Amino acid sequence: MPLPPRYRDITKRPERIRTVHRIVNKTEVAAESPKALWSTSMELIFVRHGRPEQIQNSDGTPADPPLAEIGRDQALAVASWLSEESIDHIYTSPMRRARETCQPIEKALGLTASVRDDISEFDRDSSSYVPMEVLKEINRKAWERMASGAMSSSPETLSSWYTTTVTQVEAIVRVHSGQRVVVVCHGGVINAYLARCLDFDIQGFMKFDVDYTSVTRVLASEAGHRSVKSINETAHFRNQPHLMVR
Repeated sequence: MPLPPRYRDITKRPERIRTVHRIVNKTEVAAESPKALWSTSMELIFVRHGRPEQIQNSDGTPADPPLAEIGRDQALAVASWLSEESIDHIYTSPMRRARETCQPIEKALGLTASVRDDISEFDRDSSSYVPMEVLKEINRKAWERMASGAMSSSPETLSSWYTTTVTQVEAIVRVHSGQRVVVVCHGGVINAYLARCLDFDIQGFMKFDVDYTSVTRVLASEAGHRSVKSINETAHFRNQPHLMVR
């Protein structure tokens, strides 16, 4: 059956494609053609860490929890899934929950991850760790303060943390043109970069629920275009529904 007129010969209307691209990405960078738009793109594959333990350090030192048992199983599941893709490089946050998630991914892909401090979570100096999803249920006001950037226990402001995080991700983009790169990090980091791509206000930037070891993909071109390809992929849980836990 022939396509309706509005779907025919879309490549002959690059101005329409540019408009749709701006709507999705909230960017103002133009391209001469659809081919030019993505000819030098790379793919960022963000992986949130697995479910960690909930801990409280009575001595006030920063909490850096390991993965819970189910978090380790989640990490194995996403590693197996990613092993079917062609990946050029891996980056990881230095925080323990991210490093432990990254280890089976490194093994599955035969790659060694580069550690980047600037993709740490915004709560890295806190003496306690409560999974955001748990905090949202047991202390809604505290969750709202954290989601809005009220990090009273940290000397960092939301603005400086956000800028540092986005700058680091953009540095990764610059050195991996045309490649596919895995970034193992945190829910806040993923939301921060999505906010940059979609031009959200950084106040209250936690717009998206990203599950443990979920995958979020962003296409990034040398011309400055950023396109959110997917958010919160969890296909690696399809035969293991017990791993879909918050």
